Amino acid sequence: MNLYWKSLFGGLMSTAKYEAKLQKEAVDYKRFLLIKESKELEEYNELYQQVKSSSFKELKRTLVSRKYKDTQEYRDMSKFRKLEKNSELKLYFDVVNSKDLADYLAFKETPEFVSLANHDLVKKSPELTQLKKFEKSNEYKIYTRFHNSYIVKEYLELKEKVSHPDFQKNNEFWSNPKRWETTKEYQEEQRFHQLADNDDIRFYLKHKLEDFKTVSGYELTFEDEFSWNSLDSSKWEVGFHYKSPAFVGKHSFVNEQQSNNNGENVRVIAGNLHIVTKEKKNEALAWHPEKGFVQKEFDYTSDVIHGCNAVCQKGGLYRAKMRFAGAKGVTHALWLRGDEKTPHINICKVDNGEVEVGIVWSSKFETKYSSTRIKGLKLSNFFIYSFEWNEKELIWYINDLEVFRTSNFMPQDAMYPMINSFIAEGKKGGEADFEIDYIRVYKRK
Repeated sequence: MNLYWKSLFGGLMSTAKYEAKLQKEAVDYKRFLLIKESKELEEYNELYQQVKSSSFKELKRTLVSRKYKDTQEYRDMSKFRKLEKNSELKLYFDVVNSKDLADYLAFKETPEFVSLANHDLVKKSPELTQLKKFEKSNEYKIYTRFHNSYIVKEYLELKEKVSHPDFQKNNEFWSNPKRWETTKEYQEEQRFHQLADNDDIRFYLKHKLEDFKTVSGYELTFEDEFSWNSLDSSKWEVGFHYKSPAFVGKHSFVNEQQSNNNGENVRVIAGNLHIVTKEKKNEALAWHPEKGFVQKEFDYTSDVIHGCNAVCQKGGLYRAKMRFAGAKGVTHALWLRGDEKTPHINICKVDNGEVEVGIVWSSKFETKYSSTRIKGLKLSNFFIYSFEWNEKELIWYINDLEVFRTSNFMPQDAMYPMINSFIAEGKKGGEADFEIDYIRVYKRK
């Protein structure tokens, strides 16, 4: 795979942009979780269910569109006012409350009432004259016509009805063209719109948990930004780690041109880890496949460190920001291994100006290597190298770009990180610098 054109024309996101994207994703995920548990979102969801319900919509439609003239309150009030303006009905109630009617009705209940039919007696008595006059009056005719009539009954019923506080309250409500704005439902709708326009709520609704899969599915288990000054104060240890304490970890190999220098070539400068390869003759302990450990004089020095006691896990996500400078004949590697020689995983192995990623494992009869080589990168620039180890596949990335995946072999045991630089036998040696800004390791939640 050649990434030259991708890195040149944007097919590979720049490290600065990718790092900013990762940082933003982490910040956004934290914000997403905070909003998810917020009272505002809980209130928004409750109001959403209410405001979007068919019953709520129907209620609003009714209250907004219904005309006052179509209400029972309007009909009752209109009829009452019409009756109230009826001149004859008004006269009836005046008569009902008059002394003349009261006197007449009281006299009517007496035996002397028959005397009103006697013209001579009426003429002689001023009192009878007055009663007779009232009996023949328009007022009394109105009284007799309306007394116990349906229209009076209706008027009295309406008067009682429209005078009731409940009716007055309902009438005031329906007669108000802005009645919807007086309801609690309107207030709830306004609160819903207010929450829907809230920056946090809008942010939450624009995202799904899947949008943060690179952070939501993992939790940090190890991080080193290299704020220490010596290996003794770090979580790293010099040399190789072996299952048996009888094996010596601080050694080199006879088929390499550099001696591993017991941590002397491991430095932290301005918060970055450096493993430097120097041209310097040095005699050191070296492993010979037939003779065992022997003393050998080397032309170069470099180093190897492991993080077995810092982080050792099965699966997860491994991420490191790294760059490489110096002689191409020097090989640099960030890799994972377990208690056995294989499998081991190259998160990033730089050799002859190319990046190699993959996994080495052993079958019953042979050692196999599933891998790919990537060329075209300017390795003196920082890139972020990531390795994802899930239940089904192993996947490698450079910045945002997937460069390799395989399921040919899935490790079954926990593994830990190792960092080293070396010069293989037959390669042209030289001085080099392997620089790491940070390493982060995550496990699946």
